[in-house]
Amino acid sequence: MTSPHEHDEHRADDEGQDHDNVVHLPVRRSADTDTTGPTGLEPDDAMVGELLTAEESAELDRRMAAQRVRDAAGAVVRVVRTGATHDRTRQAGRAVVRTAGYAVAGSRIRRAERRARRHHLDLEQAITTLRVNAKSAEDFHVLKELEETLERARTGGAQRGRERRLEILRWSGGAVVLLASGHVLFLGYSAVQTVIGAASLTDRWNATVEFWATVVELSPLGGYWWAWAVAGAATWAARTIPVGRDRGTLPMWVGDERTVPADGRDIIPDESAVLSALRHLSGLPALKQAFKEGWGRSITPTWIQPPHRDGKGWRMQLVMPKGVPVEEIVKRKTVFAHNLVRLPVEVWPSEPKEQPGVLDLWVADQGALSGPVESWPLLTGDGPTDYFTSIPVGVNIRGEVIRAQLFEKNYAAAGLMGSGKSSLFITLVAGAILDPLVDVDVFVLAENFDYEPMTPRLRTLRTGADPDTVKACLDTLRELYADLDLRGKALREHQERKVNRRIAERDHRLRPRVVVIDECQALFMHEEYGEEAADVVTKLISAARKYAVTLMFATPEASTASLPRKIMAITSCKACFAIGDQQSNDAILGTGSYKAGISAVSLEPRTDESPGDVGTAMVRGIMATPGLLRSFYLDPAELTGVTDRAMDLRTGHVPTPTGDDTTDVVDHLADFAHVLGTDKRVRTAVLLSRLVEYRPDHYGTWTFKTLRPALEAAGVPVRKSDGDSVVRADDLAHALTVREQEAADDTDPDTTGQD
Repeated sequence: MTSPHEHDEHRADDEGQDHDNVVHLPVRRSADTDTTGPTGLEPDDAMVGELLTAEESAELDRRMAAQRVRDAAGAVVRVVRTGATHDRTRQAGRAVVRTAGYAVAGSRIRRAERRARRHHLDLEQAITTLRVNAKSAEDFHVLKELEETLERARTGGAQRGRERRLEILRWSGGAVVLLASGHVLFLGYSAVQTVIGAASLTDRWNATVEFWATVVELSPLGGYWWAWAVAGAATWAARTIPVGRDRGTLPMWVGDERTVPADGRDIIPDESAVLSALRHLSGLPALKQAFKEGWGRSITPTWIQPPHRDGKGWRMQLVMPKGVPVEEIVKRKTVFAHNLVRLPVEVWPSEPKEQPGVLDLWVADQGALSGPVESWPLLTGDGPTDYFTSIPVGVNIRGEVIRAQLFEKNYAAAGLMGSGKSSLFITLVAGAILDPLVDVDVFVLAENFDYEPMTPRLRTLRTGADPDTVKACLDTLRELYADLDLRGKALREHQERKVNRRIAERDHRLRPRVVVIDECQALFMHEEYGEEAADVVTKLISAARKYAVTLMFATPEASTASLPRKIMAITSCKACFAIGDQQSNDAILGTGSYKAGISAVSLEPRTDESPGDVGTAMVRGIMATPGLLRSFYLDPAELTGVTDRAMDLRTGHVPTPTGDDTTDVVDHLADFAHVLGTDKRVRTAVLLSRLVEYRPDHYGTWTFKTLRPALEAAGVPVRKSDGDSVVRADDLAHALTVREQEAADDTDPDTTGQD
């Protein structure tokens, strides 16, 4: 018989044995049940559940854990997918990839530079090029000098390498001896201290071992190797990324958008794309043979400049194989551009003068040379320009603003009708009139409206191909050439070698002059005036450089008739817009330009179907090297605004109107008498100088050829005295008396109204 206490113990043991086999399920509670009781259960409700074994419970726990893992993984995938498709995330990813590409590219460049310095590749390349192209004795002399320089460099490099290695061995051996000696002395000193009982040799030894263990631990071989690795990687990136970014040799795999056409041609002109384009040029047996021999595969091409970003395109320089002159590549420019997935105007192969045998290639981004150019920078602001510095006229193929000079320069432009010749000259004239010192004469030997908005500020504007306009143009050129004598004397008075702004502001005789002759073929091909005009212009350009005189000629027909060769030979700035053929191209840009790749033949004029390449020209003399220029465009409304500004800037500066624009009647005879004063006679040179000082607005452009007819018309003879031309006071007084008498006779009542 058991006691109640023992019964309770047995029951507790039974419950303990069944505890592991019981799953406690949640109990449904009634909302109305008083939960303050011992259990809070509904009295009449049954508990619904299922008893699980230990194995079943474990399997259930495993499935629930796996489900939680799947849910978490799905959430992570959704977050990653959302981030990967987000613009900022994609941009950040591309930036990281691009930076990595710059690091790789910079590493390649630095490695190539080290290799070039170590192996003297620049000298080897120069020697190879000279061996192929040397013709004269001077070339062979230079070749011999380069070979000797290369031999000295190699010998000197080897000697320096041996000396460097010996120096390293000497210093490293000395360091080992120094450290060993120091340790021996330190341990000896420690042994002495141990003998006298001042220290323990074992402790000193252990301290030395601990010191070197710490050094090893902090070295790249110790536990902090990761810090050394991170520092090394950061140093490498800091030295290579700027090089890669500056040189622009970005690898293909980091391009933002790589679009490869179905035939496999890549729109990014990297090394493989350029070699592939060259491989498919026909009519070049030597190039075909070079590819057969492995050029581009087993034989590495010599890239003086690998493809890199250059403005709105890509630039590269490649040494061509033997027997493949760059001129032949230029001739096949259309096919070459097609192979590079470009328009002909977007591909510019040439051969640098200082690098014979080298293909200098610039390939524009697709569509980079189409579309409007930015607004003219001088449209904003209210300040003047300076004739003696430069004026923005357009942008180059890299998108950089190009400034052109007026002082000491002359211009000639040619191109088919509708190619944009006038845009360049209008921009230059607009810049010129914003300088209040400049006087501009414009002769358009055809009827058009191009320069009309600038009429108030122009000294002369004549349009039309009639003989009177052609003669007026020639008269202006004659007068300008005769004026050079007066300008030269004025320079001598100021003791200056050439005109500058300081003396131009002080002396009206030295004000800058700009003369524009558009459609100049009507002048130079004129039966009566053409030959004389070409002669006057040639002498004027040859002599007027330092006298602040600028001439501009434009024609749609580039030939020796419309632009005489003797004029083009001394014209400094030349622009060729869309042109018809090679001969016309060379007529404006110079003989041999087309073969050298300086060509505008591939430019297209504007048509009804397409804007073409209007405003784009191949220029020489405006930029440091020949190249494409896209000129700014000013519409009539903008030109009117520029003219208004120019007129405001002109306030305070005396204008110089022509006879056509003169409204005030000037009494020449009275002016002659006024400047003569009390002198009995003066030399004509002195008289002219006094007239300019008295009325610079009227007499500022007068010369001796202008003064003599004016004196004769006023009835004042020019006499000789001691070999000088003089004007006498008596002759002036007599002329004034005669004029007064004639005026009195005209107003006499007895003669008024008589036939």
